[in-house]
Amino acid sequence: MITICLLRHGETAYNAEGNKYCGRTDIPLTDKGIEQARRMNNLLKDYDFDQIFCSPLLRARTTAEIASGTPTKVQTDDRLIEVDFGQWEGKRSEDFIAEDPDSWTNWLADPTQFRAGNTGERGDEIIARLDSFYTELLEKFDGQTILVVGHNGINRFFMAKQLGMPLKNYRRLVQENSALTLVTLDKHKGFNLLKLNA
Repeated sequence: MITICLLRHGETAYNAEGNKYCGRTDIPLTDKGIEQARRMNNLLKDYDFDQIFCSPLLRARTTAEIASGTPTKVQTDDRLIEVDFGQWEGKRSEDFIAEDPDSWTNWLADPTQFRAGNTGERGDEIIARLDSFYTELLEKFDGQTILVVGHNGINRFFMAKQLGMPLKNYRRLVQENSALTLVTLDKHKGFNLLKLNA
């Protein structure tokens, strides 16, 4: 079994500006985002992390470095990068829905069959890379405590899949900026959600 502290990165300007969709755009944390990561560092002070992984994007890497307090241990993994949102990138949902309501309707109905923003990723592609990452963690680091810092989209897809939810319901899971979700993964017992948004 592995214990995973699963974080979403701290606030960015896109989050602050009406929650613009930020997939692969590599932007830094705001001052508030840095403070959120510092708060998380205090919350995590009793954890002794054997491994620390994060998305290669700056907002996740900075959060991982601050929250863990051990920046030299942080390892990036491309499989943790945020969803490719295609034509929705940098836009608020109300704006891209007005421009192309069908692409949003299709995505909500079945993200495994339709691409985010018409040209981005499908849900099954996202799940494939996340399954690869977490399976590797379980094989290599059984018995360890691991910090994983990712993004809102991928973290919700991961949890939805592990909880047996239809992927179209992934948006019903909420993960706040730089908030702690605590889970365990076991080869025999599967996934357990212990805390959400602590």
